Amino acid sequence: MIVAVIVVLLFGTKKLGSIGSDLGASIKGFKKAMSDDDAKQDKTSQDADFTAKSIADKQGEAKKEDAKSQDKEQV
Repeated sequence: MIVAVIVVLLFGTKKLGSIGSDLGASIKGFKKAMSDDDAKQDKTSQDADFTAKSIADKQGEAKKEDAKSQDKEQV
């Protein structure tokens, strides 16, 4: 409490008010920039010209190829 009174006496209420409003505006701008980055990241992740395959599909194809090569080795 005493520290707050000393700060007000040193800087004055006008200076503290302007610092507070500047700080609030910068926090608001930061939050907006963070939400814009998330939107851009979602947009760029869907820009591919090909269809994405899941890892499970790729593993299934690899197992089929391994089974075919084992069949060839047995013959």
